[in-house]
Order: sequence, then C-alpha cells, then structure tokens
Amino acid sequence: MKARSSLVGSLALSSLSFALLAASGCSSASSGDALLHLGDTGGDGSQGYDASYDPNEGGLTNVDSGTGPLGADAGAEAFWANDPPPMMCLSETGVMPTVPGGTPDCPDDKNREGCPCTKEGQTAACWPGLRKNRNRGVCVDGQTTCVKNGEFAYAWGPCEGYVLPTPGATAGKDACVCFSGGTWSIANLEPCFYGTSASAPTGGVSTIPSYDATGKLTAAACPSIGSGTVTAPSTPWSHTTLKTDCAGHFKLCYTLKAGDVNSPQTSDCTVATVCAEGDYTTPNVEQKWPDLPSWVTSSAASSCVGKFNATGGYGEMSVVGESVECNGVNKVFNRVGYCSSTCNTNPSAAGCAGCSNGGSGSF
Repeated sequence: MKARSSLVGSLALSSLSFALLAASGCSSASSGDALLHLGDTGGDGSQGYDASYDPNEGGLTNVDSGTGPLGADAGAEAFWANDPPPMMCLSETGVMPTVPGGTPDCPDDKNREGCPCTKEGQTAACWPGLRKNRNRGVCVDGQTTCVKNGEFAYAWGPCEGYVLPTPGATAGKDACVCFSGGTWSIANLEPCFYGTSASAPTGGVSTIPSYDATGKLTAAACPSIGSGTVTAPSTPWSHTTLKTDCAGHFKLCYTLKAGDVNSPQTSDCTVATVCAEGDYTTPNVEQKWPDLPSWVTSSAASSCVGKFNATGGYGEMSVVGESVECNGVNKVFNRVGYCSSTCNTNPSAAGCAGCSNGGSGSF
C-alpha cells in the first residue's frame, strides 16, 4: 500500500439554490420533492381556508348571546374542533398549545372579521386560514383594523394582505407545511483511496480535515498508511450544519456509491455510509449538526472502490425523520458527482474549475 489517491475538489455547488451545478467532469441528480406527500393542506379540500366561521352569518350575535354553533361556554376542545393547531409530536412532558381566549366563534388568536375589538383604529394581525398552516412556507398573516360596529361597539374589519396555501399544493413552501425548506451542509466530502498504485485502489478511508477558528474547512489530507491494517482516523470526517423550517428529529446519511450520478441504479455498490443524527431545535436557524464519523471500507467493499475509481461514483444524501408537527420524511434528496482524480494533481484541467471539498443539499 504505497500509493494513495484522494478525490480533491469533488463537488460543484451553488450555495444559493442548494442544488449542485452541472460542470464538465462534475454532474448531479436530485430526487426532488415529489417523494414527500403530506396530503391536502385544508383537510377538506379547502386548501387551508378556515371555513368554520362566516362573519355574514351573525358572528357578533353568536358571541354576544353565547349561542353560536359551538356555544360560548364550550371547553378547550371547542376551539380546536374544526381548526386544530399544528399537531405536536412531543414527549409526555411536552407543552400543549395554549387555548386562545374569546369564544369558539371569535377566538382572539385569529382576529376574525366582525368579531369584537376594543379601540377604533387599532390594528392587529389576522388569519382566515387553518392554524396548522399559519406562517408556514408562503403563508403569511394579514392585517385588520378595529372599526365602529353600531353606536357603542367595535369590531374587526376585513383581513387584508394574507396569503393562504397555493391551491393544489401538497408539499413544500406552497403547501404551508413543515419541510418547506431545509439544508444539510457538509464541510468535507473527500475520500482517500489506497492500493498498490493510484490507478488500482483496493480500499478507501476518510480524509482528515482541518478547520479554522470559525469552523471553516481549510484543508483535508489523507491519513498516513503504513504496511499494517488500515484504520479509520481518530478524528471525524466532517463538520456539518442543518437548517430547516421545522424542529424535529432527523437522521441524515451520506453514502458513497460507484455508478453514474445521472443514471443511478439500485444495483450500484456502496463504498461507505456514514450518518449524523440528532434533534433540530430552532426553526430557520442554522444549527451545528453532529459530525460525520470517520470510516474505512470493509473487505467486501474493495471491489466497489475499484469500480468507483474506474467508472466514476457519486455521493447520495438521504434523510429519515419526523418534525415536531408529526410530518415524516424519508427520502434520498440529493446526489452529487465526483470530479476525476486527475484534478488532485492538475486542478486547472478541464472540468476541475468548479470542484470543491464540500457541499450541501435540500430536502
């Protein structure tokens, strides 16, 4: 085992679109979002519109008399009967959603048109949609203004400027559900190959990365390989970060496979798989995610390393998890092609200009 070969500058990446850019010698394919189906956003074909209340059918009368369809004295269940809050997949000690004040006809968390307010000219956020879609994806609150309603009363006026889920959307931002956008970023994706020569590798092992004080990758090097058994480095393969629009528990894996990134096959062999699993706690904030551990190929993968070197290979990003709103996700969400190993010694060669050490993908 005298020669080693690392695939330096393996990914062509656009950090703005979270999708890999095609380049000469580098290519990518993505499974897209079609694998994630979360059902009708309204639950009843309404595409997220709260149809449980009509201000033209005596909303204020119902509130004042307590004789609305659910009754002004109904318990907490009445507030959620037709329009529950987002489902919460929490532990037994989890905090339940706060029941709004007001009445089932006029809950004070939505400021419905025609419901009572206290001061003329006062403005407030309003939401005519379903609670589970509120401020998710493209959905945003509107604004309403308190106006006179008779000689002595005041009521909320029309809700203006709100955005409901896009009709027909079942996933992503347009559907206003969790996982409308998320990015897993991996600082270092370089593998090392070893064998009797650079052109005939018999095994693979992870690189040893170096980072600056901010956590940015500065270099990655192959571990020293002696004449004995090859072992995985004592340090992790890569730092990673995660950012999604929903808290939850996720297991993210990266798998090196031999094959064509533009035409992946179920028969493509695996060089190595490493995973990072944890709890994502704060939506829309990039969070340090567990490191990808170091790895070394098993004896069964030695032939796959040779195929990777001879015919090309790719990295596959996958996720299995569940959000705190009980939306599950289980899919391959990105595949990234590796540049030719000639880029190690000649980074200015054709097809090497867009290559880099790490990358990211979205789910």
